Amino acid sequence: MTPRALTLAAALAATGCGGGDGPVPLRLVLDDPTDAPMRGLSADEQAGFDRGDALFARQYLPTQGLGPVFVRASCASCHAGDGRGPGFVERAIAVGADGYTPAPDQSVMPFGPVVRPYFVAPATRGVEAPAEGTPGLLRSVRVGPAVFGRGWIEAVDESEPARIAAAQSLAGRVRGRVPRLADGRLGRFGLKARIATLEEFAADAFRGDMGLTSPLAPTEVANADGLADDQRPGIDLDQASVSDVGAYLRALALPRREGIDPRGRALFERARCSDCHVPALRTRADARPAVLASTEAEIYSDLLLHDMGAGLADGAAEGAAGPRDWRTAPLIGLRFFRSMLHDGRARSLEEAVRMHRGDGSEANGSVDAFEALPAADRAALLDYVGRL
Repeated sequence: MTPRALTLAAALAATGCGGGDGPVPLRLVLDDPTDAPMRGLSADEQAGFDRGDALFARQYLPTQGLGPVFVRASCASCHAGDGRGPGFVERAIAVGADGYTPAPDQSVMPFGPVVRPYFVAPATRGVEAPAEGTPGLLRSVRVGPAVFGRGWIEAVDESEPARIAAAQSLAGRVRGRVPRLADGRLGRFGLKARIATLEEFAADAFRGDMGLTSPLAPTEVANADGLADDQRPGIDLDQASVSDVGAYLRALALPRREGIDPRGRALFERARCSDCHVPALRTRADARPAVLASTEAEIYSDLLLHDMGAGLADGAAEGAAGPRDWRTAPLIGLRFFRSMLHDGRARSLEEAVRMHRGDGSEANGSVDAFEALPAADRAALLDYVGRL
């Protein structure tokens, strides 16, 4: 099938069940983000993209370093078509009486909070979580995020999130915090902004999800057998491989947007969605590829951490983020998603908006503003967001 036929088929399939709000309206999407490089790459950048593309799709074997415990055997398993999911990571954390603050004693998960159910020899078992409903245990899921357009996030000038945070503080409606890492760099990637660069993002996923070590992440994850290596002795991936996957992620195109209604944009701002989902941020003059430099990155995020309340808390404290904090999710390619929020609990855009409400959530005012709109205006706003 041609890309156009595939997207037509996907649009037709979307007329089926879309969650509690009924069928999803038919919308023909004329571009397919899968494996599409941005225009204007140099020959070297295109070559790195191609090499990284192959590594991203590869199903790794134990003899190539997979394991000894792991979640998935390839990048594409969690980011099919460079999009969101279908793979996910399950986590389990012992929490206090409030249901989300990490408890001092985490011995219930002695090998860390991430469930890694699969294993290969010489391991004899994976890393599992106690049964659902275990007292004092918070189990949660994180759906693999889309990876197209991530180069635009990396290209954002480091001063931009601080500028937005200052403006938010002055307005007094939300209070985003700049996700500074321990070394002072800006956290950009990961649902809680704990990673600074795409190479580090790739190395972290290789190690954490597949058990593939690299110079940026050279040690195997903790496991019940106490194994410090796997069937491939030493470091599993060289730095060139990690850099190539970083180059692939960096050069993936931002899906083209069409049919955007200015009225929907105005309603997006009126409901204060744009307070956090800032439509565009300025990029660095030295960003690479060169097409990313000194321009506007239309990522619909402030790249700041926000307290989203107890209802969305997952108990994890990562980097500068606490258990209730999340980096504002970029709305890049949202029209390709079949579920929303970090764990996919929202099956429609309207459901996702309403789930921003919660005890102590910074988004409560925006949800109030959305609900105060007439039904036709809410529909126009959701149509605008659904075309991003």
